[in-house]
Amino acid sequence: METKQIGFFEKYLSVWVSICIVLGIGIGYFVEDGVTVLSNLEIFKVNIPVAILVWLMIYPMMLQIDFSSLKNVGKKPKGLLLTVVVNWLIKPFTMAFFAWIFFSKIYAAFITPELAGEYIAGAILLGAAPCTAMVFVWSYLTDGDPNYTLVQVSVNDLIILVAFVPLVGLLLGITDIKIPYNTLVASVIVFVVVPLLAGFLTHKILINKKGEAWFKSEFLPKFKPVSIIALLSTLVLLFAFQGETILQKPLIILLIAVPLTIQTYFIFFVAWFGGRFLKLPHKICSPAAMIGASNFFELAVAVAIALFGLQSPAALVTVVGVLVEVPVMLSLVKIANNWKY
Repeated sequence: METKQIGFFEKYLSVWVSICIVLGIGIGYFVEDGVTVLSNLEIFKVNIPVAILVWLMIYPMMLQIDFSSLKNVGKKPKGLLLTVVVNWLIKPFTMAFFAWIFFSKIYAAFITPELAGEYIAGAILLGAAPCTAMVFVWSYLTDGDPNYTLVQVSVNDLIILVAFVPLVGLLLGITDIKIPYNTLVASVIVFVVVPLLAGFLTHKILINKKGEAWFKSEFLPKFKPVSIIALLSTLVLLFAFQGETILQKPLIILLIAVPLTIQTYFIFFVAWFGGRFLKLPHKICSPAAMIGASNFFELAVAVAIALFGLQSPAALVTVVGVLVEVPVMLSLVKIANNWKY
């Protein structure tokens, strides 16, 4: 049987993120004036360099979405129902709960209530943004049904358009964070609606002109380096802006990683055993669990920056989410394969 392997970049994503942390902190420390100039380039509280980079990350993901697959939704509704329930009715609330327990209670001796509120906000943004890109990798590695995974991701993208803003608003309101709804809505339009429409139109036009085989084998691969460079460049900038905070409190990344890791494993097991209870086949149950466990961190990073600023604790939480996601998800891939049925 074929031994499936994760791509080189995806496999060592945590290594690249770690390098970006060191590089970004170094730049922030030695080129502080230049970093300050970049951090002040804003329109409506959105940093322009970071917004461009985040858009370049998200657009290639949207190119992969084929919404014609939604016509097959009704054929196997239980797997889709599991995905929707876990991602939108369970995950955001459990993420908020774990973040509240750790940042407000367990870490109370190390973190002020004001900081705790922003760390919780960053975790909420991660929890309310289900994965749309890396889940194709996790689905592949666990022998998931690629077509059904595409349906699950497509439906999640559509739900994000209508549910992300009110859900984040509700959960941030519970934590007593003041929400500039105009900024939140603008962020979703800029980082979800616009790239989604651009990806949909590009997908439709090019497939009609060149064919699906050319689109997948020639066009899409050209965007992979763009997305990778944009992701790494964004992380360098974020850690350059966060450098002073991290140098003053180097253990904060570890403290943030703990609740994020616990939440990831918790949601995976909820979705996995939920799928077993619904008697879903492994090829549908596994991707459903993976979608629930992983996050659309690009959107979370962008919204955290827009709402709270580049140097905010909330933005730092979303970036740490990138750091911990790959090693944790690879361990879950191993669990899913060991438990294959």
